[in-house]
Amino acid sequence: MSGSNMLVSWFELPATDLQRAVNFYNEVLGKNLEIVDFNGVNMSMFPMEPGVTSGSLIEAKFSQPSDQGTTVYFAVEDVEVTCKKVESAGGSIVVPKTKIGDEFGFYGQFMDTEGNRVGLHSMA
Repeated sequence: MSGSNMLVSWFELPATDLQRAVNFYNEVLGKNLEIVDFNGVNMSMFPMEPGVTSGSLIEAKFSQPSDQGTTVYFAVEDVEVTCKKVESAGGSIVVPKTKIGDEFGFYGQFMDTEGNRVGLHSMA
């Protein structure tokens, strides 16, 4: 890889109703995502910071939500707190806050409003 030590540089979470997905992730992650037309494809990008992997929600015929396959994990302050936001925003918990190990913290998984299995990770 030239110019970067990152193994993953971008991810896309499919949505069948992009506005519903934006509302869900804004509530769960406390972000202010907005929908943009990117070369004829409706997307909503997560905040981008130098040296940090980011991604987007995407509504396109070639990309469909799934609960199987690759799982994207969001770093949060506390998995348990974020899981409560998931439920109040219309998602469901698949794996509640679970300890990985003293040096690795905690993880959890949820189903978003679009049908994607998504993960959470925190050290607390």
